[in-house]
Amino acid sequence: QGQLVESGGGLVQAGGSLSLSCAASGRFFFPDTMAWYRQAPGKQRDLVATITRGGSTNYADSVKGRFTISRDNAKNTVWLQMNSLKPEDTAVYYCYVVNYSNNKAVWGQGTKVTVSS
Repeated sequence: QGQLVESGGGLVQAGGSLSLSCAASGRFFFPDTMAWYRQAPGKQRDLVATITRGGSTNYADSVKGRFTISRDNAKNTVWLQMNSLKPEDTAVYYCYVVNYSNNKAVWGQGTKVTVSS
């Protein structure tokens, strides 16, 4: 079993930037696919971006060109760089990591991002 520790949320004005990080740890916890999801108030949790262990990325259309997902396999860490933020990006952002050793997914605790207009 592993755990994820997220950091980096906060309040920012529209047009600003924030960077989120998520560090995975635990015995026999080997991150495979890593991803970020977000959940706005009253809405379902949606996929924002994914990155494979080999570095292949995928983004939701709503964030393409503004957000960048990256990872460091040696540090078991994934980041989400968010630029040109919009009020509609306001949500709780969750890290999601699939453990290669048992093919089970683990969720982070969530970090709140608020974008003011």
